[in-house]
Amino acid sequence: MAFSWWFSRLRSSSRTIFTHLRSSQSTPSTAVSEVISSKEKNPFLWWSSYLVPISAASLLLQFQSNPPSFSDSFHSDSRGVGIGGNGSTEFVVKGSHRSVPQELIDDLKAICGENMSMDYEERSVHGKPQNSFHKAVNIPDIVIFPRSEQEVSLIVKSCNNHKVPIVPYGGATSIEGHTLSPHGGVCIDLSLMKNVKALHVRDMDVVVEPGIGWMELNEYLEPYGLFFPLDPGPGATIGGMCATRCSGSLAVRYGTMRENVINLKVVLANGDVVKTGNRARKSAAGYDLTRLVIGSEGTLGVITEVTLRLQKIPQYSVVARCNFPSIKDAADVAIATMMSGIQVSRVELMDEVQVKAINIANGSNLPETPTLLFEFVGTEAYSREQTRLVQKIASEHNGSDFVFAEEPEAKKELWKMRKEALWACFAMEPEYEAMISDVCVPLSQLAELISKSKEVLDASPLICAVVAHAGDGNFHTLILFDPNNEEHRKEAERLNHFMVQAALSMEGTCTGEHGVGTGKMKYLEQELGIENLKTMKSIKAAMDPNNIMNPGKLIPPHVCF
Repeated sequence: MAFSWWFSRLRSSSRTIFTHLRSSQSTPSTAVSEVISSKEKNPFLWWSSYLVPISAASLLLQFQSNPPSFSDSFHSDSRGVGIGGNGSTEFVVKGSHRSVPQELIDDLKAICGENMSMDYEERSVHGKPQNSFHKAVNIPDIVIFPRSEQEVSLIVKSCNNHKVPIVPYGGATSIEGHTLSPHGGVCIDLSLMKNVKALHVRDMDVVVEPGIGWMELNEYLEPYGLFFPLDPGPGATIGGMCATRCSGSLAVRYGTMRENVINLKVVLANGDVVKTGNRARKSAAGYDLTRLVIGSEGTLGVITEVTLRLQKIPQYSVVARCNFPSIKDAADVAIATMMSGIQVSRVELMDEVQVKAINIANGSNLPETPTLLFEFVGTEAYSREQTRLVQKIASEHNGSDFVFAEEPEAKKELWKMRKEALWACFAMEPEYEAMISDVCVPLSQLAELISKSKEVLDASPLICAVVAHAGDGNFHTLILFDPNNEEHRKEAERLNHFMVQAALSMEGTCTGEHGVGTGKMKYLEQELGIENLKTMKSIKAAMDPNNIMNPGKLIPPHVCF
């Protein structure tokens, strides 16, 4: 099984297991207590003091005692090209590095006891993402495992006091270099904070800590007839899903993380804890700080609590599969289905290369042609009716071999081919790495974008498989390349660049759900404009004046104000 193969690969490269984790919390030392300023009595005071109309003059007055560099010049390489900035083609992220003060090490030991590590293997695993081709010259100096929001606050306070970088760390499933530590510093692994703090069945919401995985959460919710509808890669945690503003195959029906988070609790750069709202399903009270933090990728704070919207587990569902002679036909059916008003739960597309990979990985004999997978939910009658309507649409666009399943095991078997897509590709070339595109365009442009991309991909010597969340215009290309072959790497980058440029020309985006990290920064000015980036830089500087929160990510290094 492709999934079993992937699990073995993941397990073999997973982090070192801590054998001496203590369940009791350590009492902070006097040195740590002294870090806590009087502003802790009003956690919002420090943060809100910077939320004034920002101009160059006001920032100069605000920071004149210790003026920061608003160009992040330490992110540039020796040739003056910012890593991740315009014109960058680098995959190894450079950064400055200085030793962590012993006083900080002592503080962290006092806060978390033995729940921290300076072991090289542990630091290396946290500094080199297993599912990303992005690398950094440095790794974290310390990996720390807090058990509570209070510990996170004390850790961040101490790091800010010593001006030591912080990188929040969740399930390590991100692929754009989000968890790299180019400047060393402290990696805050939130995997021990995975409790369900409160479940409100009648309100259909749940309060959780950031380290719980979405799959674990759904196992917990199932006996109550509820589920959380976002389904990114296996292993993804709720905190990381918020940080990257992820989605998944169910976004076409339920939306992205942006629509499914009610409120957050966040530790800001000075250690203060801010709650972004209450549990009301809608609110017009003040700035929408929840949406500001979602997608901020750890650059504004560390998420310590999340309140999520839940959905009822559907009463009935049908899964269907259909084959097509061309990928354009398949994309056209996805668009026509959405335009018809049919409330599909999922619309997933795979090209013939992806289906071939699944056949090789699983020993199956599926027709190696472009394929669409659908899921319909609701009552039994409603689900069957929607299935018949889509079957008719598919037949009008050269669809064939339309099959559907209603029994649980049969549905699982049909859906498995999509769930195992990525790992099936890795099974084709176990020693290769994958560069995964993440473009998204307005739905009407999807067929044209995929068709143009396929012409270029099919002409490439590299193995390139296409999978798409076709119902919302988001598609991925899995480009397999030999990391030791420079020509392979350049070709993979050329293909990825082509698809991004094509998407941007259609008013699309370089990243639909994977986030920016270090990998997509170079496209942001073209997509968003320099004034947009300057505004983001202003927010970052106001909330994190010492630039300790995941520095070198999200905002391109060439942006100044």
